[in-house]
Amino acid sequence: MHNTLEVPDARLYYEVRGEGPLVVLVGAPMNADSFAPAAELLATDHTVLTTDPRGINRSPLHDPEQDSTPQLRADDLSRLLTHLDAGPAAIFGSSGGAVTALAFAEAHPEQAHTIIAHEAPVVDPLEDREQLYAGTDDQIATYLAGDVTGAWRKFMAQADIVMPDGAIEMMFGGERDPRQVADERRWFAHEMRDTVRWRPDFAALRAASTRVVIGIGEDSAGQLCDRTSIALAAGLGIEPTMFPAGHIGFADDPKSFVTRLRAVLSES
Repeated sequence: MHNTLEVPDARLYYEVRGEGPLVVLVGAPMNADSFAPAAELLATDHTVLTTDPRGINRSPLHDPEQDSTPQLRADDLSRLLTHLDAGPAAIFGSSGGAVTALAFAEAHPEQAHTIIAHEAPVVDPLEDREQLYAGTDDQIATYLAGDVTGAWRKFMAQADIVMPDGAIEMMFGGERDPRQVADERRWFAHEMRDTVRWRPDFAALRAASTRVVIGIGEDSAGQLCDRTSIALAAGLGIEPTMFPAGHIGFADDPKSFVTRLRAVLSES
């Protein structure tokens, strides 16, 4: 089932699959389609909610220039759960969606029994945060100046993700899908800065009744989101939980990833 929900300043697109305990899969800027293979596998024994974040793909904004913050996206998830009369839920967020999930745990703990934040790019706990903030600002400026492949090269370098020669030009140069370009531009212009600069309230997260899990991809060792996730787990006084593959393991190896996700959910 797919539908839309009117929320302040936007209309949210969402999909619901399956039956059973509710699991939300969320990204930023990744949309519902990014999670479709994993959602189909998980829906055999769970109700699975996926959504396009505000301003992305099928979730248009009333004001396209509105910035997207983790708090806004968390409030959108809260409204979706209220609208569906569903929850408490397990929320799995990856990358920017992991920051959304952590913001949800702070603002709406009564609606989630488990939060799994997989590779959240939260640099505030890191000692080199100011350098990373400056690097993010430089990536945004490079993109908005029209150097798309240059911005992605800087992004991958700061993320410590090694790309094969020519891969960035192949992925982000030449003729591209207009929708993909629009969502990419929104990420650089209106989502990335506030997502990376979000500051966790460790005291609130530790005190909440919601179980918080910090996930890391097994292939992400040494990458920026490995570092941020280790720091987040340390701030919460927990050990990180390993998942198959790398930063987008849920898309690269959905079968293995969902097997691991089921095991983590069963511990809640």
